[in-house]
Amino acid sequence: MKKLQDINNLDDMIGNVINADCLEVMKMMPDKSVDLILTDPPYGMSFVSNHRKQKYQEISGDNDLIWLDDFVLQAYRISKDNSAHYVFCSFHNIDIFKSTFQRLFNIKNILVWEKNNTSMGDLKGDFAPKAEFILFMQKGRKTINGKRDPNILRFDRTGNDFHPTQKPVPLFQYLLSKFSNETDLVFDPFIGSGTTALACEQLNRRWIGCEIAEKYCKVADDRVRAYRNQTKLFS
Repeated sequence: MKKLQDINNLDDMIGNVINADCLEVMKMMPDKSVDLILTDPPYGMSFVSNHRKQKYQEISGDNDLIWLDDFVLQAYRISKDNSAHYVFCSFHNIDIFKSTFQRLFNIKNILVWEKNNTSMGDLKGDFAPKAEFILFMQKGRKTINGKRDPNILRFDRTGNDFHPTQKPVPLFQYLLSKFSNETDLVFDPFIGSGTTALACEQLNRRWIGCEIAEKYCKVADDRVRAYRNQTKLFS
């Protein structure tokens, strides 16, 4: 884990979780330096999880979307030409995310992650939610690796052991495999418990992660270190 004051250039960022506001980090990154952005940002819905009767704290920055305009500008600037990117969002504000990103990016599709369980909500007045959404966008045009798959992605959810909105590593591995190559630089500005970092480590992608909450920075850093130590042990 690194702090903002530890960063002097892009090389200082690669392979590290940075405990800082992602906008501050992005402003330090060179133009057209990132091959792919994969991130699960705050949805602007004041989400609090009660999973397993463990009530997590509110997610930092989740009470509004005032950061989104600046974020999209910086994301476009640091992205390479002809690159592809994924941004998770919920149905609550998907219209805002889509309209903001498409000012600069080409929204190619909205992917649907079908989970193996239903979430809570209005048990008697609504359908049971079983999906999350992923904006798939490009800057220019990038072609897919391998076959053209459907936009419904079926991956089991995690037990949220490390983070209230934790995503499965196999899902992220799949997304990375379709539109990035080995040694490409992947950026996750809201890396949470480190899922993107783990997927990148396993697929030989370089990566940079930001997380404003020190608690989750430590979780992500510990998970990455454990994976690297395990890899050394069996290599």
